[in-house]
Amino acid sequence: MNKVKEFNFIPKKAMVIFAHPDDAEIGTGGTIAKWCNKGTEVVYVLATTGSSGSNDPSMTSNKIVNIRSKEQDEAAKVLGVKEIIELGYKDGELESNKQLLSDLVFLIRKFKPESVFTHDPFRMSGFSHKDHRNLGITVMDSIYPYSRDHLHFPEQLNEKIKPHKAKNLFFWGCDLPNTIIDVTGYETKKIESLSKHKSQIQGLSVGSSKEKGMLKRLHNYASNHPFKYGELFRMIEARD
Repeated sequence: MNKVKEFNFIPKKAMVIFAHPDDAEIGTGGTIAKWCNKGTEVVYVLATTGSSGSNDPSMTSNKIVNIRSKEQDEAAKVLGVKEIIELGYKDGELESNKQLLSDLVFLIRKFKPESVFTHDPFRMSGFSHKDHRNLGITVMDSIYPYSRDHLHFPEQLNEKIKPHKAKNLFFWGCDLPNTIIDVTGYETKKIESLSKHKSQIQGLSVGSSKEKGMLKRLHNYASNHPFKYGELFRMIEARD
């Protein structure tokens, strides 16, 4: 494993861009709970409706969309996230194309996050959902160079929407993490937020065996650091 350094900075604004309801809490739940508590303005950008996210043969896409939307709202409230932008793409059909790029560039320019979180598109150690890969690539492109340079999507620009340069990009689900964020004291918030996604994660609650497994992973991540629980990321700095 690469040398993993602790990231201590608390930004004023952050954005979490994720493919499906529950991805954000899986990847960043402890960090977002901590940052919201410290005063960071966090915006969620949910790319798809989660319309294919069920193993129940009797479930329909229309029904699961409504269920997962409500679950995501409840999970976000636990962490302190006040705004969720839903792009409404169909689950399983997310493409890294100009439309998605334009959507993300506009939102980055509008909300001006210092830090952005998303899926690592370069994960090689296991299966990676197509939506995760395509979204991760497009988020990276949207930060550099598209949201930064005024000649990309100039039709978006006005007195309020201006080019914006994010400072850093955090990938979760990475093979080679280089950054850890101390989430000690916020680990229970992560579990509580994930427990709201009942259609996806059955049997998770505070004190359950699933909670113990999740806490063990967070504890293992922090094993070489002076704190109890951590979340791992591959962080890259945005270019000038």
